Amino acid sequence: MAAVSSYEALLLVAFGGPESPDEVAPFLERVTSGRRIPADRLAEVADRYNQMGGVSPINGRLRSLMSSVADELTASGSDLPVYWGNRNAAPLLADTVAEMRDAGVKTALAWVASPYSSHSTCRRYREDIEGACTQVGAGAPQIDVIRPHHDHPGLIQPAADRLAEALSLLPAGNARVLFSAHSLPVDLAATCDYEAQVTEAASLIADRAGLTESHTWEVVWQSRSGHPGTPWLEPDVCDRIDQLAAEGAPAVAVSPIGFPVENFEVAWDLDIEAADRAHQAGMAFARARCIDDDPRFTAMITDLVAERTDPTRTRRNALGELGVRPDRCPQGCCPGPAPSA
Repeated sequence: MAAVSSYEALLLVAFGGPESPDEVAPFLERVTSGRRIPADRLAEVADRYNQMGGVSPINGRLRSLMSSVADELTASGSDLPVYWGNRNAAPLLADTVAEMRDAGVKTALAWVASPYSSHSTCRRYREDIEGACTQVGAGAPQIDVIRPHHDHPGLIQPAADRLAEALSLLPAGNARVLFSAHSLPVDLAATCDYEAQVTEAASLIADRAGLTESHTWEVVWQSRSGHPGTPWLEPDVCDRIDQLAAEGAPAVAVSPIGFPVENFEVAWDLDIEAADRAHQAGMAFARARCIDDDPRFTAMITDLVAERTDPTRTRRNALGELGVRPDRCPQGCCPGPAPSA
């Protein structure tokens, strides 16, 4: 990768998570700020975190990813320093942006730990980065965000290999494959390409994992929240496992394609709740590992950086047919929820 660039740093941006029981309540307060979540619902979610020691896997995985990306950049001839900031847990974005300013960084690229286009997986991250820069004030760097990249080969092939690995753990036979991603309210899903991108990623992964007719696959959704009367994308992963069990399916493998970086929603919703549903029904269960620790995933990030920093680049890596997203999202794309009446 050529080192010719106006950018002076790379910022990795993630949702964040607590790393001790004392951090659970402040974390949930940030996540739910302004959403009027009932106290009993917050207590339920806090209890889930506390059952797992108050720790989400995501921060540890980001530390490792940050180190791997820094090494990959150095090996490719780039001198970009790598920073990391979270939306909802330390290191908070504003603190990291202030650190970048103090280090003299004027311009930076940001990679967001979700490859999909939607308000919650893209636009909200961009808005929070802008908010962090506003909070830091004078001298804050200009930060441009790397494009969504749901069909990048560095995302697709590692996920395919880890799905094949999960299937190898199940008894030979007619295992069903569920590709799981975070659900969205139906009205928000209708205003973006999120559902289409998740479905295309699933199809690309299924093809490269060598799924046969005995391993039929489908997209399911998880981690819905909010008012129970609001329609969200369905089917829910646990509900679908119940249905498959009733149909006589002997085994199920779940690929968490909506979450390339290991996090609490994967650990709880899939490893605990979905696995328990399958086991109660007498079904064998396997969950494909997340891909953030695969060297090809690290190389994907540096490749996305090269798209913006290497003037000799003439093509962008993409496997699907939905088209490569622009570097700068059009104004008004992926709108947020309508204001409450």
